[in-house]
Amino acid sequence: MADYMADQEDDLTERLEAAAERYETPCGEGRMVWHAWGEGPPLVLLHGGSGSWRHWARNIGHLARGRRVLAPDMPGLGESDLPPRGIDLWDYIGIVTGGLDALVGADAPYDLAGFSFGGIVAGHVAARDTGRLRSLTLVGAGGLGLPRLPTPLAKVRSKTGEERIAAHRHNLAVLMFGDSSRIDALALRIQAWNSDHTRLSSVGLVPEGALRAVLPGVRAPLNVIYGERDAIAYPFMAEREALFHAIRPDVTMRVVPGAGHWVGFEAPGAVNALLDKMLPPAATKALT
Repeated sequence: MADYMADQEDDLTERLEAAAERYETPCGEGRMVWHAWGEGPPLVLLHGGSGSWRHWARNIGHLARGRRVLAPDMPGLGESDLPPRGIDLWDYIGIVTGGLDALVGADAPYDLAGFSFGGIVAGHVAARDTGRLRSLTLVGAGGLGLPRLPTPLAKVRSKTGEERIAAHRHNLAVLMFGDSSRIDALALRIQAWNSDHTRLSSVGLVPEGALRAVLPGVRAPLNVIYGERDAIAYPFMAEREALFHAIRPDVTMRVVPGAGHWVGFEAPGAVNALLDKMLPPAATKALT
């Protein structure tokens, strides 16, 4: 079978999905859907708001060389069912950690990475799993209670055809990419699929400064990655660096030049190389 780091990406998400093992764990009265690839030390990847595991499409194949990569669709997003009405963020975290414990093992060590909203969730999971988490990596994380510029997004659901595609492209340009010329057909397909399967707004679930509040309780080694032109951080990256170093003087923080919020997709080579250095070692084995 083909290597999932192949240059031809026209059907990357389909090939990844076909190669994955699929699991379901409880989510209220429904189920939370997980996909898994590879063998080795577990690495759990949490996606961003209005997203799915597809946010990690250009990283999974690389990371699954020597690791057991598990990537859920979080409650109310992707293929996963809505959580119960009226839950708070910690209740939401409980659904995620319940599935994680079932698939990884309640006492087994693992590594954790979260993108954007997934970084906020990952920080809360890490604050809970202080004894067994090998590392925490935050990618384009919000929830810090720091300044950001407004990002006016186009409404999509009322549009069809080319107008709908143009709205997706606009939203990718203003929020997700540092260089809009890098928005390709795969990015548009993932954005459209994620948007069509979003039933929960993470904005109403996350209190101001939620990640900042739990970071002091995280004991695992902490890594942070941002794109230089991340719309939720630019031009206030220095404030973020100061905050992370104040909370965790031992933090490893890197900024990827020219990239935007969806840095793992826009600059996968740079992010995959950073993760190779940041994550605890894993055996090297090609995902085929």
